[in-house]
Amino acid sequence: MEHYSFRAVAKIAAISVLMFTGQATAQEAGILSATTGESGQKTEEVSTEQMRRIVADGSSVILDTRPRSEFVNGHIPGANNLSASPSDLAEAVGQLVSGDKAKSLILYCNGPFCQASRRVSDLLLAAGFTNVRRYQLGMPIWRSLGGPTVVEIEGVARVYKQDHTAVFLDARSTEEFAKGSLPRALHLTAEQAKSVQGSPMPLDDFNTRIVVFGRGAEQARALAAALSIRPWHNVAYYPGKFEDLEAVLRTP
Repeated sequence: MEHYSFRAVAKIAAISVLMFTGQATAQEAGILSATTGESGQKTEEVSTEQMRRIVADGSSVILDTRPRSEFVNGHIPGANNLSASPSDLAEAVGQLVSGDKAKSLILYCNGPFCQASRRVSDLLLAAGFTNVRRYQLGMPIWRSLGGPTVVEIEGVARVYKQDHTAVFLDARSTEEFAKGSLPRALHLTAEQAKSVQGSPMPLDDFNTRIVVFGRGAEQARALAAALSIRPWHNVAYYPGKFEDLEAVLRTP
């Protein structure tokens, strides 16, 4: 029997979703450039490839339209989450863009069948915003294709206390790790991640939740990026300082 890594399986799943919506090809380049291709929508879609560029260059304001309880557990880097009620949402977005209703906005939620980004995009159009697009493939496809995911400190705390299968990786130096880390943390640097084959990485379930942290965002993201091209699929990094994370997680 032929065996596939979890990353390969994830890509196959992504292809399946996109084929269902009529837009997939068998090549990875086709996956990255695909959208749901749905008809009758008032707002244009962006592909995963376009979303990666937007995250990298900051050319648009990214809006995560999911509830904050989901946002803190994992979101696209640079995304903004608005806790306003539907009646106040347009005003909140207006404040975010300093009143510039022509500002480029990219909305996303929980994938092709999630309605949140569609509803919010229609609301913003009705309020006079003129440059609204959606990454309708959303978080499921972003993750499955290796997109970096940020977890907020509230999300780390929830995972740490409730998910005892999760793996916490300390990206700091060997010397810093030896001086003290989180009680359950294991040590792995970005350089080591390029060739790691076993411990501290799980081999029995490549979808195990993995939370990465370091001295700060740059170090944590470097490790997460190194793991994004390995088979482990469910990786998120904490963008804050280690001392802040330690203070929260060591509090009874």
